[in-house]
Amino acid sequence: MVVEESGMRNTIIEKAKCLFIEHGYHGLSMREIADAVGVSKPALYYHFKDKEELFCAVLIHGLEEIGMMIDLINSQPITNYEKLCRFMKCVLNQPAEQRAVINLGTQEIRQLSLVSRQEFAKIYRHQFIEKLRTMIQTGIEDGEFRAIDTDIATWGLLGLMYPYLFHNHFSSSALSVDKIDLIISMYMKGIQKG
Repeated sequence: MVVEESGMRNTIIEKAKCLFIEHGYHGLSMREIADAVGVSKPALYYHFKDKEELFCAVLIHGLEEIGMMIDLINSQPITNYEKLCRFMKCVLNQPAEQRAVINLGTQEIRQLSLVSRQEFAKIYRHQFIEKLRTMIQTGIEDGEFRAIDTDIATWGLLGLMYPYLFHNHFSSSALSVDKIDLIISMYMKGIQKG
């Protein structure tokens, strides 16, 4: 029973993710989500008390996936340069819908209550920003990257990738290898120690 409930919860989160990306937070009702998932509205409310809780679950699930991806990359016996390149490749190789989850939180977060915004910000920093920042900081400490401000390097990387995090931006599929290589090269030439 617990597995079934967990499976249904994950199904709801995955379907709701696509719907929120497509329609935004206010452009979607719980009735529409229930219909799309194929459950009754009471069944949806059994798993999530309201739309805000469901939206937060979608965002947190996405951040946890990114955090696990960064942890996996960091556990590999490769250089910091290779780790950072692998991170960018992993994100940019994802289908547009998956990349868009990162953007979804930053675009729609102001629709949520203060408590939910604070919780999202905490998880966003922990699962994403701090892990990425640490990856860059380690590269600086190991002499692979220039001695630069880690926060600027982190936000510079995200700024370069940001246009590719929109659902309908550039295409609805993965980016070409040439585009990904160009984005990586532009960033890495800027931080790599000469």
